[in-house]
Amino acid sequence: MALEDLTLALFTACNAIRVFAYVPQIYRAATDKNGASAISYTTWTLFLIAHLSTVVYALVNRADWSLAACFAVNALCCVAILAVAHFNRRLHLSHAVEETVLPANA
Repeated sequence: MALEDLTLALFTACNAIRVFAYVPQIYRAATDKNGASAISYTTWTLFLIAHLSTVVYALVNRADWSLAACFAVNALCCVAILAVAHFNRRLHLSHAVEETVLPANA
């Protein structure tokens, strides 16, 4: 196996596994009782932009649809994390406002 083939196989394997690593993050963002407060919008937005720029690079500079698809899936996972965190924060905030306006003991 040539070095190029080996590095491609390693790259492909790592990126395939990384897609599965997003699942626990999405789950934690969805189930966090503090409105997904540990999720950094800045970090995940930067990851999203990095993945999208790789998609564009793969298509424009390399005409590599497989690479583009791989990073498009990574980008979609980042969007999912951001969306779930946003929804959870909005829900958490609305509950906090309700408790402030109408205390549970009233």
